Amino acid sequence: MIPLRLNRKPVMISSLVKYLLPLCLIVACSSPKKTTVTKSSLNIVDSLKAHITYLADDKLEGRRTGTNGEKLAVEYITTKFIEIGLEPKGTEYYSQSFIVHDGKKIDSVTAFSINGNVLALGKDFFPFPYSPAIKLEALPAIAVQEAEMPWFFDLKETLEENKNNPHFDLPDYVYKNATKAKDRGAAAVILYNSSAIDDKLVFNEKDKAESLSIPVLYVSKEIAKKYFDDATASLDVKLRISISEKNRLGHNVVGYINNNAATTVILGAHFDHLGYGEDGNSMIRSGPMSIHNGADDNASGTAALIELARKLKNSGAKNNNYLFIAFSGEELGLFGSKYFVENPTVDLKNVNYMINMDMVGRLNDSTEAITVGGYGTSPSWGEYYTSYQLQGRKLELQIKVDSSGSGPSDHTSFYRKDIPVLFYFTGLHSDYHKPSDDADKINYKGELKIIDHIYNLVETFDKREKTTFTKTRETQTTTSARFSVSMGIMPDYTFSGSGVRADGVSDGKPAIKAGLKAGDIIIKMGEHNIASLENYMQALGKFKKGDRVKVKYKRADKELETTVEF
Repeated sequence: MIPLRLNRKPVMISSLVKYLLPLCLIVACSSPKKTTVTKSSLNIVDSLKAHITYLADDKLEGRRTGTNGEKLAVEYITTKFIEIGLEPKGTEYYSQSFIVHDGKKIDSVTAFSINGNVLALGKDFFPFPYSPAIKLEALPAIAVQEAEMPWFFDLKETLEENKNNPHFDLPDYVYKNATKAKDRGAAAVILYNSSAIDDKLVFNEKDKAESLSIPVLYVSKEIAKKYFDDATASLDVKLRISISEKNRLGHNVVGYINNNAATTVILGAHFDHLGYGEDGNSMIRSGPMSIHNGADDNASGTAALIELARKLKNSGAKNNNYLFIAFSGEELGLFGSKYFVENPTVDLKNVNYMINMDMVGRLNDSTEAITVGGYGTSPSWGEYYTSYQLQGRKLELQIKVDSSGSGPSDHTSFYRKDIPVLFYFTGLHSDYHKPSDDADKINYKGELKIIDHIYNLVETFDKREKTTFTKTRETQTTTSARFSVSMGIMPDYTFSGSGVRADGVSDGKPAIKAGLKAGDIIIKMGEHNIASLENYMQALGKFKKGDRVKVKYKRADKELETTVEF
């Protein structure tokens, strides 16, 4: 799931769900029939239970990327890959580490004193994230805006003027006016609020605004009253600011079956989940933070990946090599899979196709329906599914297909490298992104059917030529329920710079009609500066169908402008 933030509240892409895919066609459905229970089947069911029970245990604390819970999951998956006999294919043995840019943090050396009195960081003051690393000593007069001196601003008048203006954006106002103050000679900007209106200003660690050359600070009401009431006073100010990047380290786990073949099939599933919901991606919006165990999302897919690795290691399918990747960072925006395709441990030109399993643990025993995404990424998928045959057997599952190769899960990263993909998903449920997604709710026998189905598909395609790739329509990542317009881009959630980088551009949508391309970085829409995804979403909400807006963007080292018509 890819979380966005709008007005500092979590917004889930696709709003209702991670995977409410448009189901454009239903194929290959036959009457459900009983599956013969064998000792091998029972062993796999027992193994699935063991995998999911461990991965979804409280001691892993929700497997949030970069935590000890993620580390325990990495160790478990690595152990299973070794037991199966997979070769290590990470960059550090089985592991492949990657950096998750987690915003900014105020370093402990940051300090601010007035007239020799040291203020408490976080309680009495805070610097804004775009403040530079700087040391400053000065004797400014509160009421006089002298060059090369700190300037003081009371937000009272501005807040009262805009208290009934729903479009007023105070953080944007602060940034713009700090920029103007810098241009007029200020050495620092010190803000306070003497009004009764709550300004809700805080240190926003996710702020990606470009750094200014002067520090901008906010001082509490109590401190302002103590030191700033006498406008004629001069103050002895000593200031040190240090703000740094806050990063964490995520880890993919990569195993390999080397059949010395010309082509490689990739099977993947993400194993990370939400932890306690610290990243704002939980469906629980209030109350105490709780462990989100993510049994279906996506311990179920990880368990399926392990068991498919076991089956393929012992199979006669030798015409492809097989790469198994357990991704982390999916819940933050496909960090792990995007890192892998940019830093692959196999030659992507030789990849036959990629299969992604995400939330495959809740098969409905009545309908036995499963959605298969990526159906349109190769003509071979249509030929296979419309044949009604699976090595002489009727399909036991009802297959609902979606043509798009993109969407909010890890197959998207491979589709963007022109690799055919399939995406397996058993559907949304009431425990999605909640602490109640536990191991006792998994349909283990249903998951076994899905594993058998994927295994038979892989065996069938092992006898065929390399799968042909075709492009498909883009799945939209916002909903008309929240926005009346859409640019038609898929944002790159791993981008840590200022602006919003387009990871993909949808055919027929405003962005592509205006000449925007994948890789372009949007930095301004009309009068709205775009420093982050949050700014972008806020700006989108201000436009309606038919509006024409100037959009500034960066392409390579050039800054360009175009007109987008919604």
